[in-house]
Amino acid sequence: MQHPDFELYDNVGRTADQISAYHTRSATRDDLYRWAERDAEAFRAQHTLPPEPFPAPDLSPYREALDAAETPAEFSTVLNALLDAVAPFLNEVIEHLAATAQWKGRNRGAEPESPPWLLRGAASSIASALAMATEAELKTLRAHYDPPPDLDALMKQTRTAPGTPPAPPGPQPGSGGPRR
Repeated sequence: MQHPDFELYDNVGRTADQISAYHTRSATRDDLYRWAERDAEAFRAQHTLPPEPFPAPDLSPYREALDAAETPAEFSTVLNALLDAVAPFLNEVIEHLAATAQWKGRNRGAEPESPPWLLRGAASSIASALAMATEAELKTLRAHYDPPPDLDALMKQTRTAPGTPPAPPGPQPGSGGPRR
């Protein structure tokens, strides 16, 4: 026999979001989207937004070229071409996310994890990803064309080099110092 205060809750067929919502007495993600869709129906009628996602670009030429690349210069060519192709679009996304973060001045004094803070972070992450890709490409080229000197080899060369090091600037011993 069950205790009268005990309610059996069957989680079979429920999502983790639904189970969590039940235990926290909060709305599920689907609930939130359903309510927002209902409340924005008139707005959507006035502001028609594209129903389909943007078409994904065909990256197969970049992948094929990357697979064929044998040298750092060829790698750089492929990566630069890709970044040049996507940067204008991604910069538009960055600008839009930054503008969204400032919607109606709600970003002033925004707390961490608040929507404006998260949107600014998303814009920053995209910009950082572009910068990191460029940095990776430059490091690849530097490692190939301008590697750091081998310090051990330089030290051996210095120890075995004939001659004496040049004298330091300034008065030389026995010169009597500067004349006045």
